[in-house]
Amino acid sequence: MAFDIEMIAARYSKMEAAIAQARKIVGRPLTLTEKILYNHLWDGNPTKSFGRGADYVDFAPDRVAMQDATAQMALLQFMQAGRKKVAVPSTVHCDHLITAKDESGKDLGVAVKENKEVYDFLSSVSNKYGIGFWKPGAGIIHQVVLENYAFPGGMMIGTDSHTVNAGGLGMVAIGVGGADACDVMAGLPWELKWPKAIGVKLTGKLNGWTSAKDVILKVAGILTVKGGTGAIVEYFGPGAEALSCTGKGTICNMGAEIGATTSTFGYDASMERYLRSTNRSDVADLANKYKAHLTADPEVYADPAKYFDQVIEIDLDTLEPYVNGPFTPDLATPISKMKEEAEKNGWPLKVEVGLIGSCTNSSYEDISRAASLAKQVASKGLKTKAEFTITPGSELVRYTIQRDGFIDTFNKIGAKVFSNACGPCIGMWSRVGAEKKEKNTIVHSFNRNFQARQDGNPNTFAFVASPEITTALAIAGDLGFNPLTDTLVNEKGEKVKLDPPTGEELPSKGFAVEDAGYVAPAADGSGVQVIVDPSSTRLQLLAPFKAWEGTDLKGLKLLIKAKGKCTTDHISMAGPWLKFRGHLDNISNNLLIGATNFFNGKTNEVKNQITGNYEPVPQTQRAYKAQGIGSIVVGDENYGEGSSREHAAMEPRHLGVRAVLVKSFARIHETNLKKQGMLALTFANKDDYDKIQEDDSIDIIGLTSFQEGKPLTLVLNHKDGKKDEIQVNHTYNAQQIEWFKAGAALNLMKA
Repeated sequence: MAFDIEMIAARYSKMEAAIAQARKIVGRPLTLTEKILYNHLWDGNPTKSFGRGADYVDFAPDRVAMQDATAQMALLQFMQAGRKKVAVPSTVHCDHLITAKDESGKDLGVAVKENKEVYDFLSSVSNKYGIGFWKPGAGIIHQVVLENYAFPGGMMIGTDSHTVNAGGLGMVAIGVGGADACDVMAGLPWELKWPKAIGVKLTGKLNGWTSAKDVILKVAGILTVKGGTGAIVEYFGPGAEALSCTGKGTICNMGAEIGATTSTFGYDASMERYLRSTNRSDVADLANKYKAHLTADPEVYADPAKYFDQVIEIDLDTLEPYVNGPFTPDLATPISKMKEEAEKNGWPLKVEVGLIGSCTNSSYEDISRAASLAKQVASKGLKTKAEFTITPGSELVRYTIQRDGFIDTFNKIGAKVFSNACGPCIGMWSRVGAEKKEKNTIVHSFNRNFQARQDGNPNTFAFVASPEITTALAIAGDLGFNPLTDTLVNEKGEKVKLDPPTGEELPSKGFAVEDAGYVAPAADGSGVQVIVDPSSTRLQLLAPFKAWEGTDLKGLKLLIKAKGKCTTDHISMAGPWLKFRGHLDNISNNLLIGATNFFNGKTNEVKNQITGNYEPVPQTQRAYKAQGIGSIVVGDENYGEGSSREHAAMEPRHLGVRAVLVKSFARIHETNLKKQGMLALTFANKDDYDKIQEDDSIDIIGLTSFQEGKPLTLVLNHKDGKKDEIQVNHTYNAQQIEWFKAGAALNLMKA
């Protein structure tokens, strides 16, 4: 039986009336996305048609999910809300703090010991407030959610950008910062700008070497890392129905890499099969009953151009496998062109490591197809040329693939099986030799490949591919190898060709597990104590941010003018810093240390306007804070791309940065800045970025009449005595302006 089946039934019971009313108000057939959104309005009754990309709307999500790195800050905030129990079903998943080094059992043991304080905190908070707790080793949040909690037509938010993975089971699942999660757990509405709509029509059927991963790798190449910003991507067509449920999840998962609010698919037979296979026949029976409401109206898919803001069509019959990268997930290269592109660009052709798994590609289907290639290593007399690692997505998957012999197959080719955790995907990889910073190539089936993300080495050229292509390239040890056409020379000197991968969508013997890793909370948590040691270096209770002083902000120092890509990894690095995610002051020592300074081309070296010296970014900002001087951060396009981590907004706020001014924002980061009482501003004229000088003192004018839709003015006071005035825009609505005035959204909740 499924978790929270009563909640799911209650949600379905409201669908018909809500959708009928919405269809009447909008005056046309509805997309699936619109049906789900209108059925989750906070007031529960559609009364107006909302403008795409224009109207802010309050929603009532069905559930909240948090991973351990982000849950710490989310729950530290929730503890200040004064509630006895969460208002909606919520879970915590311990997946981010396990370092991949030796092998699963040993690595898990080390993590449990090193992170005991954090795990004890998270388990006790979960127990106290009615939150489901998934132990270390249980699996990666998104895989566990897909296996246990996702349901067609539902809406959830999660404190991780890849929450969108649940769109593979027909949800509108959206990544948020911890403050948003805190609001929903406290019983408050959740605000989102009504999204634009992108439709992707899939025709044909996957065959041979091509997999669901190649669909999103191609879409990423079309839309780029910001092409989906402010939009929900809805996949449909006969090709969509031919995909497995977990394949759909892979596509939705990497929708985060195009900036999409989320992605989703209509309910179909593959979802029903997956629900029944994961012991949720009760959900499948309900979904079948409401099937007409769990996909778009027929007219929408018959003439998609009338109902979507943009339509993309992909023929799966002719789709070629892609390899994306390096350093960005949207640089898409068909496998047939990779050797040519690598040689032209000077990318190292020798593949040092192939890594499969992660939340993006760790399903039974993924692992079984990769294992079919691993079996050919022995049968064809080959030897794997690169290191090879597997990261299972959950204990359910790991136990089942062990039972079915796949782990033994991988062991025979010298592979290493890591813990059921994020590991290398998020930089929790203790890679031997990475500290030498040598130029090298790795290929993985993860979702992100930003510079230095996986192993901390800025000279690691990381490429994203399907598990099948990753496995083939690891066997060959050659980035230029095309398994569709090329041969390999085996240990006998014979030329052999790899057969296309084969596998099972779902285990024929069913899934099996001894201990999935779930711990239910106490029915009454009032007697549970949550203790945070005041001397802890890992956890720190939060102090409220100060309210706005009621005046324009003058004399702000320029902290950094960031050049080029500045993701949340650049703003608040993960990897070794994850251990401080529950201690705001300690983790603030990584503020913007990965961002490139426009003026000298260096990282973590900016001019301290007090001393005149070049110093690390956190040290410089702490010097400004000590003297009561505010500052401003200036950035480029799509600033804050990547993870949902709100630390990237809380750290500058904590250290005294007052505003972030950029050419454009990634959605989640802009919201996080607003939630923490920061000014998130964009250049009205992007060329004004060039007017910002290294020694500028900056005034923000117009805050005393701060209002929705009204630009602000920045005065750039240059060192030579000259001034420039520029106009800056914002997207604050009336409620968000109150967050700024109060010093943070959390301050209003407590008021």
